[in-house]
Amino acid sequence: MIKNSRNKIIPRFKNIAEEARFWDTHDVGDYLGELREVKAAFAPLIPKEETLTIRIQAALKRKLENLAQSYGINLSTLLRIWLIDRLKATNSRLPKLTE
Repeated sequence: MIKNSRNKIIPRFKNIAEEARFWDTHDVGDYLGELREVKAAFAPLIPKEETLTIRIQAALKRKLENLAQSYGINLSTLLRIWLIDRLKATNSRLPKLTE
């Protein structure tokens, strides 16, 4: 069944939280007439030069892969984000790293 998206207008939101609640309960497909195409390109700010290999249990890897997929990113990106966040959180307690 095809929905008529021409009649629905995306409301104005007071803040991001209000917008998030709206999209949690509405289908973006109902508002396609309101959307416009934009071109975007993303490049990493800092090139990744090193590789880190860790060994984990297969079940843990599957859980992590499922979680990463639910965010729409790959496993490597999820773990890199987590590592950076954790490092930032503990940075004040760590000695300065030398390069």
